[in-house]
Amino acid sequence: MRAPLLPVLLSGTFVQLVSVTVMQVAVVDIRQDLDAGAGAGQLALAGYTLTYACSLITAARLGDRFGYRRLFVVGMAVFTLASSVAAAAPDIGVLIAGRLVQGLGSGLVAPQILSIIQTTVPESRRPRALGSYGATMAVASLAGPLLGGVLLQLDPLGLGWRAALALPAPIGLAALVLSPALPPGPGRAGADSRVDPVGAGLCLSGLVLLVLPLTLGQDAGWPAWTWISPAVAVALLAAFAVSQARVPHPLVHPSALAGRTTRWGIGAVLVFNAGIPSFTLLLSLHLQGTLHDSPLRTALTITPYAVGALLGSAIAEVTARRLGAAVLVVSACALAVVSVVVAATIAAPGPALWLALGVGGVAFGLFTASVFALVLARTPAHAASSVSGLLPTAQQLGGTLGVALAGVVYAAPAAGPGDAFWHAMGYETVTFVLAAAAGAALRRGRPPAPPRTPADSPLAPPVSSGSSGSSGSSAPSASCPR
Repeated sequence: MRAPLLPVLLSGTFVQLVSVTVMQVAVVDIRQDLDAGAGAGQLALAGYTLTYACSLITAARLGDRFGYRRLFVVGMAVFTLASSVAAAAPDIGVLIAGRLVQGLGSGLVAPQILSIIQTTVPESRRPRALGSYGATMAVASLAGPLLGGVLLQLDPLGLGWRAALALPAPIGLAALVLSPALPPGPGRAGADSRVDPVGAGLCLSGLVLLVLPLTLGQDAGWPAWTWISPAVAVALLAAFAVSQARVPHPLVHPSALAGRTTRWGIGAVLVFNAGIPSFTLLLSLHLQGTLHDSPLRTALTITPYAVGALLGSAIAEVTARRLGAAVLVVSACALAVVSVVVAATIAAPGPALWLALGVGGVAFGLFTASVFALVLARTPAHAASSVSGLLPTAQQLGGTLGVALAGVVYAAPAAGPGDAFWHAMGYETVTFVLAAAAGAALRRGRPPAPPRTPADSPLAPPVSSGSSGSSGSSAPSASCPR
């Protein structure tokens, strides 16, 4: 593994997730500055996630076809340019367009990062690399609101929210400059590398119709189309699933979801992320909207959560090696308890709230920095590329679903703002309990045993890692968490 490889990959992960979260604190100022309505503000917030989530599965297959580095560079270039356009947008329409394109760029990049780790990093070092990947996600998810709040408060050069939205651009440029350090990836030519156009169409349209009502339905008042759209989406995605078993070159390898533990692992990612983004968003909304805290004060209140996430991420590899998938159960249960404590202490922020948020941050960091490594350790080598697209898709779909559901619960009729926050934290508690149950199901499974072939002989030369289909075994080594 080349020395700069992991920092380049992780910089891509960092800017993608910062762009998801930085809008949470900037959207109020954006609406005021650009004279935008609530629906337009919501689309500017959620449009990024919409195109990001819907492009991941197809992008994973495109990486197999054209090479991981090439897709990483194209996606990062699109992302960086769109970030600059959004930051300089003269009106809300240009801002929304920039965010949509920015999400598409992120969707092209994200699966390539996991595929490069799976096919390039030596097996003995892969758990640590995947732990670093998860740790970066944990830190980035919190850095967006924190950095955004600081920039909005300091207002450098009078740029306001534009400085917050421009934050990812220089990091994206640095990743592009250093991208030659990445391996090119398979880039297979010929019939074996074809991308199924029918499957891509079904997948993209199904995901768009599923995510769109979740992002816009609440602000639109849940009109009829927001109920019809998910039904059509389910039909399209079901047709996509059926087609993948019948085409010679599927977008998702049929064996990707054949393993029970892999299915439960992807489910754990989906359900856990139905709680995490909405948890921090609810905190931000309640602190700023109900308690009338400034963006900077809100950021400072959430700081123990960020510090805890750093600590949890730092100890995740050792903890997962000792506890295996039990770390997911413990972390999710801890966050369920933290949600109740936060609801009880949010009205008068003090040591009890800060301690609860610190514990919650540790649990968040542990779960996020462990789960991808645990799931991929249970994934056959020939399905690694497919799972590399499915995991971030589950992450983004879960986040989108969670923000929509938590928003509905928070906005439901209640005796007062404090009761509304209690209801929302009740949703968070149930979600984290369900995530713990999914983690328990993953814990009961074991990684697949690699098939016995002549290459398994201790005297045989190592298998080259030229592609996701022939990347060598992805079964865990002795150091891989079980």
